[in-house]
Amino acid sequence: MTDTPLGARAARPATPRTRRRHSSVRRPWVGWAFVAPFCVVFLFAIVTPLFYALYLSLFQDRLVGGNVFVGLANYAAAFQDRLFHVGLLRVALFLAVQVPVMLALALLVALALDSGWLRFAGAYRLGVFVPYAVPSVVAALMWGYLYGDEFGLLGGQALSGSWILASIGNIVTWEWTGYNVLILYAALRAVPVELYEAAAIDGAGEIRKAVSIKLPALRPALLLASIFSIIGSFQLFNEPNVLTTLAPAEITTYYTPNMYAYNLAFNGQQYNYSAAVAVVLGGVTIVVAYAVQLVTARRERLS
Repeated sequence: MTDTPLGARAARPATPRTRRRHSSVRRPWVGWAFVAPFCVVFLFAIVTPLFYALYLSLFQDRLVGGNVFVGLANYAAAFQDRLFHVGLLRVALFLAVQVPVMLALALLVALALDSGWLRFAGAYRLGVFVPYAVPSVVAALMWGYLYGDEFGLLGGQALSGSWILASIGNIVTWEWTGYNVLILYAALRAVPVELYEAAAIDGAGEIRKAVSIKLPALRPALLLASIFSIIGSFQLFNEPNVLTTLAPAEITTYYTPNMYAYNLAFNGQQYNYSAAVAVVLGGVTIVVAYAVQLVTARRERLS
């Protein structure tokens, strides 16, 4: 006679067959099934075009002999191409001026939204984000009408030689400030409330909280926004391409490296050399973005 209640089943030790049955419930392929759609799209939309561009860049289409393998000859020509250098220096200048201005504006707006001082903060967030929802081509058309000499408010001065790059920078800043505000504001909302409470107990005001708590917490988000902005600056295409019809003498076919590669391929039928220019541009973008990341990480270690 045992002490086991009536109807209760005694626990049986797990047998090897039972362990195998329970372990088979773990289906690792389920995770891959969820990831598979992304992997397929990434393979065909990102990886395959990259490798195809690399393949095209190693050939030249000649009158005699057709498509001939030339190795790195297209890359050597790209490194010596003055038109490519001019466009690359122009977007570098654009990056050095426009990105800090845009991120500074995004930082100020994010801090203002997080401060709690603004009434109708939801309406402000929506208003800041709306320009990002406008496609870049449409945004360039809208601002083009404002810049133009026929319907514009500035009488075409914004599209003159000394102001054209600043005008494009204004469009890009108007488009992307809201996107960066979302990144920074989300990072601010993740800061523990206890830090603010402890700072308030110590007598810290809002400015002191922003300097000592919020800005250090925003460093990873600022780095992410900076890298995205660097990539976007080197890929500058839609805005100057749309404004070309309004200022054809100022915005040339090689105004930016992306415009140069596009016109080489689709207007000049130089697909192989265009692929080499695109690959070099991608390499420059990676190097600059990685350098910014390294410098930021080094400053973090020193601080």
